[in-house]
Amino acid sequence: MSYIGTDIGGTFTDLVLLSDGGEVRIFKALTTPEDRTRGVLDAMKLAAEELGISTDELVAGLKYFSHGTTAATNAFIERKGAKTGLLITRGFEDTLRIQRAMGGWIGTPPHEISHFSKRRVPDPIVPRDLIKGVVERVDYKGDVIVPLDEAQARQAIRELRAAGVEAIAISLLWSFRNPEHERRLAELVEEEAPGTFVTTSSLLVPIIGEYERTSTTAINAYLGPVIHRYINGLESAIRRFGFKGPISIMESGGGVLPAAEAAFQAANLLTSGPAGGVLASQKLGELLGYRNVLTADMGGTSFDVGLIVDGQPLLETVREVGRFHVALPSIKVTAIGAGGGSIARVTDGHLTVGPESAGSIPGPACYGRGGVEPTITDADVVLGIIDPRYFLGGRMNLNLEAAREAVRKYVAEPLGMTVEEAAAGIREVANNQMADLLRRVTLRAGYDPRDFVLMAYGGAGPTHAHQYAEVAGIGTIVVPNTGPAHSAYGTVTGDRHRSFSLAIAQHAPARFKRASDHIDIAALNEGFAQIEARAREALGDEVTIHRYVGMRFRQQVHELGVEVPPGVLGAAEVDALVDAFEAQYERIYGKNTALRSSGVEFTVVRVEGTSPVIKPVPHKVDGIGRSNRPVSQRQVYFYGRGFLPTDIYRSEDVGPGHRIEGPCIIERPDTTIVVGPGQTAEMEPYGNFVISIARTQ
Repeated sequence: MSYIGTDIGGTFTDLVLLSDGGEVRIFKALTTPEDRTRGVLDAMKLAAEELGISTDELVAGLKYFSHGTTAATNAFIERKGAKTGLLITRGFEDTLRIQRAMGGWIGTPPHEISHFSKRRVPDPIVPRDLIKGVVERVDYKGDVIVPLDEAQARQAIRELRAAGVEAIAISLLWSFRNPEHERRLAELVEEEAPGTFVTTSSLLVPIIGEYERTSTTAINAYLGPVIHRYINGLESAIRRFGFKGPISIMESGGGVLPAAEAAFQAANLLTSGPAGGVLASQKLGELLGYRNVLTADMGGTSFDVGLIVDGQPLLETVREVGRFHVALPSIKVTAIGAGGGSIARVTDGHLTVGPESAGSIPGPACYGRGGVEPTITDADVVLGIIDPRYFLGGRMNLNLEAAREAVRKYVAEPLGMTVEEAAAGIREVANNQMADLLRRVTLRAGYDPRDFVLMAYGGAGPTHAHQYAEVAGIGTIVVPNTGPAHSAYGTVTGDRHRSFSLAIAQHAPARFKRASDHIDIAALNEGFAQIEARAREALGDEVTIHRYVGMRFRQQVHELGVEVPPGVLGAAEVDALVDAFEAQYERIYGKNTALRSSGVEFTVVRVEGTSPVIKPVPHKVDGIGRSNRPVSQRQVYFYGRGFLPTDIYRSEDVGPGHRIEGPCIIERPDTTIVVGPGQTAEMEPYGNFVISIARTQ
């Protein structure tokens, strides 16, 4: 039996095929933006061809299929979601437009925030004429003070139906205290507009904060029909080959969802692909004994960075997507537009790289698919780093002259450089952007990047990691043997996961002595019991529960999630949570920054539940018959040193335990691993390459 994990990127669609014995095979097909399912099927066809069987036969031996996707992200960023209406408490119709007064700058790059004349509010998720105020009111205790006016609500729903909405979001004030009005509105929608996709805030994200809750609910409704059609199309295509096993979809919070649930958790898919890579890195870190890991995924369009601390991925409870907020827990991944397809341009005498990408169509100039502007991949080809005759193992030949012409015309001539100098400049700008992001992600979370191992993956990651890691001060790089499709590997090895939250709004006042004297501990325990029961209902008896409480100093904006021990909480445990919060706060924001005297708020309780899926275990690599010798040598450009004679190895010739001195290149059919001057590389027993960098700082 076999297991398949897939991940759709901006340039390539990756497929990982696992056997029961743990053998890993990787396949890459060009992403097909017009119909992304076709890219998945193309990758499956490549897998079948290599095995010498038909796609039908491949699927017949398939036990499990999982998928990571950018469909939700693309639909949201490109504003291609469903026409959506919003039912909200009358008087709060402008909640999405006001955005807590953050609309003019939220999600804007730091260097643009100061340009006040260029600030613009984002395009609305729901147009103002599709937002209907509903007569009702529940107070902060959950008591109904204005009953739901059902006649008026029915009229509002009819107006939305007449306007042609495909989805309706329902977000009422204080509904997380008493969801009855939202439940009734959902029933009225089914009566008045049957078949309309509905999302209620009290079910999706029952937390305090009317803007964040409404934004998340509206986004989920906006994306739901799109994801439903996409997942149904993918599932139908796989089922047509006769597959009857489970199909899972990677979600942002650190696991997989059954395909049938994906549409109802559409906002949870906004960082589906990158989350898979972080999960795979967590598993590999456990295998190799690394507890603190920086994950760096460099694909065709972006460079995505995650953080694993003490064996656990760093999570965020609220994130910005497309300049709106999504209040669903997710693995924290920070991205910049620096992938292999990122375009280099000269503007006002300055060289910039990204964020715009050539993608798979037209792609870099060297692809010969219509692209004319230079990209990072074109620079790598010009500098001898990528062998144009061995790209994708020789299945796709690259055009060196087209790459040189693109670099010459758009960068070298405008800057008065040689083609090689211009190509080196492109790499240097990109690598420094990536090094800056590594430092920013670690330092802002209160960590030193030098204390972490870097896992470099994605098709272009191993090609650049030797330089950006060194610039960031990182001493060890791990290139996973699944690196070119690491996110796809994460989807097929990830456990089932669900996250549940509930607002509690408890606080200890200013100058408190013991928080437990002011916190309703019974309400805290009741809240955890309620959402733990939901996690067990969703995931079964084998679920593993992790509990957190959101805390912040009173009247402050920085909220942190503090892990809560299992069992019933008492006064001592509550007071210990405050101490843990204070220590965590000062570790991130600096010594003596804690404001304990201002009081502490307990804002939300959260449960993260995971349940294992069946998957094979990794196996060690047999080094017998491997020559451990280079197959050739060529001139390769290294920044600041010029062209150097560089040994070229093929990965299949290198066995575990053999140390290789840099500069050298280890070529795989799906990526190129670069080892810089003064660095060494060695394959560890499970087939992952470990690159060691001499510390210079």
